Amino acid sequence: MLHGLRIKDGKATYVSRFVKTSRLKQEEFFGAVKFLKIGDLKGLFGLLTAIIYGLRIKLGVLDGSYGMGTGNTALVYHHGRLLALNEGDKPYALKVLEDGDLQTLGLMDYDKRLTHSFTAHPKVDPATGEMFTFGYQFTPPYVTYHVVTKEGYMLDPVPITIPEPVMMHDFAITENYAIFMDLPLYFRPKNMAKGKMVLSFDQTKRARFGILPRYAKDDVQIRWFELPNCYIFHNANAWEDGDEVVLYTCRFPDIDLEMASGPVRKRLGNYRNELYEMRFNLNTGEASQKKLSESAVDFPRINEKYIGRKQRFVYGTRLDSLAKVEGIVKFDLQLEPEVGKEQIEVGGNVKGIFQFGHGRYGSEAIFVPRESDVELEEDDGYLICFVHDENTGKSEVNVIDAKTMSSEPVAVVPLPARVPYGFHAFFVTEEQLKYQA
Repeated sequence: MLHGLRIKDGKATYVSRFVKTSRLKQEEFFGAVKFLKIGDLKGLFGLLTAIIYGLRIKLGVLDGSYGMGTGNTALVYHHGRLLALNEGDKPYALKVLEDGDLQTLGLMDYDKRLTHSFTAHPKVDPATGEMFTFGYQFTPPYVTYHVVTKEGYMLDPVPITIPEPVMMHDFAITENYAIFMDLPLYFRPKNMAKGKMVLSFDQTKRARFGILPRYAKDDVQIRWFELPNCYIFHNANAWEDGDEVVLYTCRFPDIDLEMASGPVRKRLGNYRNELYEMRFNLNTGEASQKKLSESAVDFPRINEKYIGRKQRFVYGTRLDSLAKVEGIVKFDLQLEPEVGKEQIEVGGNVKGIFQFGHGRYGSEAIFVPRESDVELEEDDGYLICFVHDENTGKSEVNVIDAKTMSSEPVAVVPLPARVPYGFHAFFVTEEQLKYQA
C-alpha cells in the first residue's frame, strides 16, 4: 500500500491506496494469500510450499505472466512516469490525480525489452536524465544491468557474471561507472532440506564490488574488488575522486535473517549496521574502507541533485529495531567521526539528530530542496517523513529543517488514519506531476 500526502496552496490531502498488482487482484479473487513470500521458504515445509506454488503456476491456477510482486518497496520518477517498485517484479506505473489520489496504470515492460525483475533502487542521473537499473534472478545470468534513456527507451541488457545467485538489493552509479555488490547472501535451496531459510549468509566469503563503465555493452571491462565480509541493503551515494571510486553505504558486518524474524525484531541489541566509506582504486586495484558511525543507521538519503557526484551531507535513520525508526541523523562527510563513542551522538561528523520522542517512531526521511528552480546550498531544504505515536495511536507527517536539524518541526500535518511502519519515501514535484505520461 502507498501512503501519499499532497501539499498545495497551503492545504494537505492524504490518501492511501493499494498498488493494483496482478498478485493483489488474484488474491482478492481467491480471498486468501496464494503467492509465495520469501519468509515462506524455510525448512522442509517451505520446500513443499515452493513445489505446490510451482504447480499452481504450471497448471494455470495462478497467472504469473503479468508479474508476481507487490510494488510496495520504493518509488522512482522517470520520463513522466511514477513507478512503484519491488525487486521481485517489473515496475508498476502510477498516476497522481489532480485531487492527490493515486491510480495504478499497469505493469511496465518497456515494450517487452524488460524480461526480468527490476531493482527497487534504480538511479536517475540528474544531469543526463537517464535511469540506470538492474535485476537479479535465481538462474544465470544472475544479474542483468540496463540503461534507460531520458526518452524512456531501455537499451540492450548487459549480463553481469557472478558465481552464485545473491540478494543484491541496491547498487550505485558515478558519472562514469556503475557499482555492483556481490555480497555473500546466497539463494541456496538445498538449505531448506536442512531446516534453514533459502537465503544464507556465508561468513567464509569476502565481499566483492564490481565497477563497470556505465555504458558498457558487456561485462568484459568490469573490475572486481574485495573487502571484508559484509552485507549492504542501502547505499547513500558514490562518486569519482581521482583514480578512486568512492562509495558511502550502510554496512552490516554479518546478517542472520532467521534471527531478524525473531526476538531481534523488537530490539536491535548486537545487530550492527554502520555508515562506511569504501574506496576502490582503479589504478592499483586496492580497496579500503573506513567506519563513519556507530550502530544502528540505515535508509541513507541525500539531496538527489548530487546522485553520482561529490556531496557533503547524508541523512540516515537511527534505528531502534529492524522495523522502527527513532530519529533522523545528519552526517557531514567532510568531518571526521569522533572516536570512542558507543552510540550515535552529536559531535564529529554528526551534525544533528532529530528525535521523534518516547514511543514515537518514523520512516525514512526524503530530502526536498527549499526551492527547486534556484541554486541553493546542498542542505538548504526539508526532510519529510511519516511519524506514528504509539502512546496516542495517531499518525502525522513531520517537515524538518534539514540545515539546522532543529528539534521543532517546520510543520506537522496530523493524519486521519494510522500509517504503518514501512520502507522507502519519495517526493514528486508539481512540475513532474504536470508532465505525467
